[in-house]
Amino acid sequence: MKRNKWKIGKVIGRSQFMGKASLTTPLIFQSKRLCFSLLYLFTTLFLVFYVSLSPTKCIFRSSPFDPIQSPLFSYPPNYGEHKYAISTARSSCTSSVRFSDYWMVLQKIQDSSRNSSMFMPVLRYMQGNADSFGGNFSTQKRISYFDHLDNGKAIPCGFMKEFPISKSDRAAMEKCGGVVVVSAIFSDHDKIRQPKGLGLKSRENVCFFMFVDYTTLKGLDYHKVISPESSSDYKIGVWRLVRVSSQHLYKNPAMNGVIPKYLVHRLFPNSKYSIWVDAKLQLVVDPLLLIHSLVISEDVDMAISKHPFFVHTLEEAMATARWKKWWDIESLKLQMGTYCALGLKPWTKEKLPYTSDVPDSALILRKHGKGSNLFSCLLFNELEAFNPRDQLAFAFVRDKMKPKVKMNMFDVEVFENIAVEYRHNLKHSGTKLPKSPKNKRGSPVLSVNGTCSLCESYLAEMWGEHRN
Repeated sequence: MKRNKWKIGKVIGRSQFMGKASLTTPLIFQSKRLCFSLLYLFTTLFLVFYVSLSPTKCIFRSSPFDPIQSPLFSYPPNYGEHKYAISTARSSCTSSVRFSDYWMVLQKIQDSSRNSSMFMPVLRYMQGNADSFGGNFSTQKRISYFDHLDNGKAIPCGFMKEFPISKSDRAAMEKCGGVVVVSAIFSDHDKIRQPKGLGLKSRENVCFFMFVDYTTLKGLDYHKVISPESSSDYKIGVWRLVRVSSQHLYKNPAMNGVIPKYLVHRLFPNSKYSIWVDAKLQLVVDPLLLIHSLVISEDVDMAISKHPFFVHTLEEAMATARWKKWWDIESLKLQMGTYCALGLKPWTKEKLPYTSDVPDSALILRKHGKGSNLFSCLLFNELEAFNPRDQLAFAFVRDKMKPKVKMNMFDVEVFENIAVEYRHNLKHSGTKLPKSPKNKRGSPVLSVNGTCSLCESYLAEMWGEHRN
């Protein structure tokens, strides 16, 4: 009897004790499958929320600096600066080029810009007066300047007549030191787009200049992007607009655009580095990072992208005729015949470290030293002599000039990671464009065996390499 009472008391005491201090496992944690499902659900929701708010639309994309996130300029809704972007297969969340720390790059470029010895020797340029901006020299005369081992010899490099811009613009251009980013729009051919990914100090250390003509300004006024009555010194976001009186230059707007594209070192005599950006492009990486990664770190005079499809010059010439990129087919044949007669060869491994004969020249990065300056002057002279299709004269000038220019021809994947490409304006904004010559039909003569007899060996070698 006592034993039973003792057992009953023990059970009651245990139950009272357990009622006060025992903890039961929640049902949600009793199933491992349910736990993992909930963890997966909450993780997915978090990542979706993060990506939707991220400006890059990437998951945990690393950045070497804190870029400016606020808009650089507010465009009117009808301007459509982001319409008609050309899609690419590349991922915007991975990069095929490595960038160093932003603040280290900023300091390094500032220090190098102060060291003038890094940009020596300085070229001497021919002075004079001519009917043409570049002097329109004969082939024999132009070729005579390709061998430039004598630094005391002056070379022709445009400016044989005044470049028609305002005094205030000229003064602002001369004040620009360090890095300058240059673009141009003539005949309202493109939209003005603001660069992305600028570092916090880049606007203080990088100049942005956009060369435009009257037709382009009229289009900007039509969209209420600028007001003609406000000032003659126009500013759109980071870009300072420089009006060029193009009627005093070339009749072809594309040739007028070649002046700031290749003579940037003369327009900005105190700048040490430059980036040419075709107006169809929008930079998405800070200019300082680009100069450091593609020029300084590679120890080259200039950097330019390889063409996505072509390697040989005559491939590009055939495409130019076939797709009517230049209206005068006879002049194309004359140009290619001239170059073949003077020794132009198709690309082979013997031309390494040059990895292609055809660039995509929409983006050009330069160190303003003897190598890139000489190349730019010689190429400009060829463009004035024949046509503004710079890809056709590119390899001829590069291979024939002395001393050689050190060049980084980077892959197309790099190009697509640092810039977004847009289509040219499909419609022009209330502006009447000057009439351009009608395109002549791309004759099969250029694309088969009649380019001219001087290029037969070139074609045989090019096609023979393709067969191999």
